[in-house]
Amino acid sequence: MDTHPNVKLEAQRLVDRLPEGASWDDLMYQIYVRQAVEAGLADADAGRVVPHAEVRARLGLPLR
Repeated sequence: MDTHPNVKLEAQRLVDRLPEGASWDDLMYQIYVRQAVEAGLADADAGRVVPHAEVRARLGLPLR
């Protein structure tokens, strides 16, 4: 799943962007978001997507 060659460097960047007084939970959330975004991008690159219209139809929402 990890496609970035330097996880340690990226983790340091996440830490550096946290505000003073950030908690462990804040850090874990940032890691989770980063991981989720990367997984979503990998899915999109691999064609594992659902068209917007199909999602709206599945949810019973009107098409726009």
